[in-house]
Amino acid sequence: MTFSIIIVCLNAGDKLHETVESVRAQTERDYEVIVKDGCSEDRVTRAYLDEYARVAECEEEHSPGSRIRVYRSADTGIYDAMNQAVRYVRGDYVLFLNCGDRFYDAGVLEQVKDRIRQREGGRTAGRRIYYGDVYECRTGALVQSNPVIDDFACYRNLPCHQACFYDAALLRGRGFDTAYAVRADYEHFLWCYYKGGAETVYMPVTVALYEGGGFSETRANERKSKREHREIVSRYMPARKVRRYRLTMLLTLAPLRTWMARNPATAGIYQTVKRKLYR
Repeated sequence: MTFSIIIVCLNAGDKLHETVESVRAQTERDYEVIVKDGCSEDRVTRAYLDEYARVAECEEEHSPGSRIRVYRSADTGIYDAMNQAVRYVRGDYVLFLNCGDRFYDAGVLEQVKDRIRQREGGRTAGRRIYYGDVYECRTGALVQSNPVIDDFACYRNLPCHQACFYDAALLRGRGFDTAYAVRADYEHFLWCYYKGGAETVYMPVTVALYEGGGFSETRANERKSKREHREIVSRYMPARKVRRYRLTMLLTLAPLRTWMARNPATAGIYQTVKRKLYR
């Protein structure tokens, strides 16, 4: 079983290095790192990319296949870059880490591999998404993913993208829809669940240190995110169900809960209560 860790970047500087090093520190060695760069121009990023290319060349000389490979090409945005990176995947399960995000600790891939083996019991891998939890650096809170994915979870509370290990076949069969600038990963998860025949499996493993505050969390993109969410759910859910879920969110004070989850002063309490409810 091989993990393919995809890191897409553009002028990311030291954040690229932090993310790559968190992968290279893993005790589980059956992985590959695919760095897809969108033609970065800053000196720091280009120096790191050159270093990784040299490492790859050295590894290739001493073993069949390199653990780290660098690809540089123009793209139209983060989701186009992710689609391009998938073309180079050789592994069985794919995880996307954004620059600035890191594995929670050096044993993450080893834990995930054990969980997958226990689940599959030597059988041929199916079309599955294994997912875990993340630790939010901005709020200092551990965020547990919903242990059961159903229609309501698909509407309101999907796992963090940086905690999802996709069967590679799910990504090769259908990439991210680049018509969505902010929510293409959300749309792809719904496609996997409703159309792609994916089974979702929760693992009680903290996968990533999630930096937060990135592309999707700017004020302008948050407004765009809401518009895209409405459009996407209408593609996969009947209107009556969407109306019911929207009313449920309103009655359960969703805006207040979102504020509590994002506020460093209240996030820890909120996430603790949520974990207890999930249990």
